[in-house]
Amino acid sequence: MNELLSPNERVEHAYKLIRDLMVFTNNRLILVDKQGVTGKKIEYHSIPYKSITHFSVETAGTFDLEAELKIWVSGNDVPIEKTFNKQLNIYKVQSVLAEYVAS
Repeated sequence: MNELLSPNERVEHAYKLIRDLMVFTNNRLILVDKQGVTGKKIEYHSIPYKSITHFSVETAGTFDLEAELKIWVSGNDVPIEKTFNKQLNIYKVQSVLAEYVAS
């Protein structure tokens, strides 16, 4: 991960999703997207917080095993969608995201 960071950038929060990773730095959100059956192909999305126009959390109910976070980035009509399993509290992640987007 260090090779992705600028000299004055630091990781402040990181969350493991089902296969992917969300990394909150002091400058941007980095989405690590593992692709393919083996997960060897990895795509890195770098999103400055100021580019995030809005986001939403969707759950199916108390007993649902999955929840979804959608993030809209300026210039794109289609949101980035990330699926969370029950082990990770999606409300905690959206709270951290809200903190960075608001500042």
